[in-house]
Amino acid sequence: MIEKFSARNDALLLIAFILATLLGPIILAPFGAGYPDLLQKFAIYGIFAIGFNILFGLTGYLSFGHAAFLGVGSYAAVWCFKLLSMNVIPGIVFAVVVGGLFSAIIGFISLRRSGIYFSILTLAFAQMSYNLAYSVLTPITNGETGLQITLDDPRVLDGAAANGDLPLTNIFGLPMNATWTTSFMGMELHFNAGFYFCALLLILAFYISLRIFRSPFGMMLRAVKSNQNRLSYTGLNTRPYTLAAFIISGMYAGLAGGLLAATDPLAGAERMQWTASGEVVLMTILGGAGTLIGPVLGAGLIKYFENIFSSFNDQILTALFDFLPETLTTALVWIAGAFVGEGWHLTLGVIFMAIVIFLPGGLMEGVNRIMKWFRSKTGGGGGAEAPSTQPAE
Repeated sequence: MIEKFSARNDALLLIAFILATLLGPIILAPFGAGYPDLLQKFAIYGIFAIGFNILFGLTGYLSFGHAAFLGVGSYAAVWCFKLLSMNVIPGIVFAVVVGGLFSAIIGFISLRRSGIYFSILTLAFAQMSYNLAYSVLTPITNGETGLQITLDDPRVLDGAAANGDLPLTNIFGLPMNATWTTSFMGMELHFNAGFYFCALLLILAFYISLRIFRSPFGMMLRAVKSNQNRLSYTGLNTRPYTLAAFIISGMYAGLAGGLLAATDPLAGAERMQWTASGEVVLMTILGGAGTLIGPVLGAGLIKYFENIFSSFNDQILTALFDFLPETLTTALVWIAGAFVGEGWHLTLGVIFMAIVIFLPGGLMEGVNRIMKWFRSKTGGGGGAEAPSTQPAE
């Protein structure tokens, strides 16, 4: 009965995730986040966070260098666009493969240590990769300018361009920037080919993550997080499991990097900086490490603040408070101005502190509490299925 109940819940969770993802342009339009560029970022960084959660959420190994795989994936995809074709499929496959190989090398060395030593090793590798891409490997990465597509690239599978314009990334001829716009209830909805391509890969990434979480392999990773020393005392070698988790996580990061290049064919060293690695850590912790939905929510929250709150200025704030007396409006604009625009990081910091203090399990802990409160109010808290050792997902 427990297995059937769990399988039913997983199926409902997957269906809800698919619907929410595909209806993203409609759901997010009222919040000002329904335009293609931001929707693509939600999907791409959701994939990045899901992959990181497989390592951090299941094994407890905290990597501060995952941006290296994101950057490597971007470079691999752009080189594929330059040499083979502007079709994004080969570029995405190449990005995943290169991300997996690179993570296998770094993981093989870094996983010889655990705890803070592992974290520092991954950070060191990421910074080494950043500096190599920025200076030493300039013939491959184009240094600080970044790797871009040009008219004289070979593109052996595409042939010569018909005109003098730079070619566009496409999915078997359908441009990634192709957008269908319509109006609905006074809102302008944008249905973008690039977003739906990223959304389908996000759904696939989520499904694979779900299967990993429910598999014996996922159970072994949880055991590593619970007490790795005790497992070692039984004679079990945990390194193959942790290395496999690290490689899978690196492949997810490579996929995200490839999608960044597919939506904007440019790869730069800044994607490999330690700040990008720290960002995915924040996404996972904000949403809820070790949960399925949490990292996606955390990625969406951070990217929303980065793109929406950072665009606010004094004029927008003044229009927002113009129904109040002039003196009060001026005071509120001055106070709120510190939390938006260039100060959006301050708002994110306040939210992060509040979640860590009041919801240490992340946003999903809040969802779990609301669901328990709702069940208690509706009389659904009793019964044999009420106790659960699984985290809210």
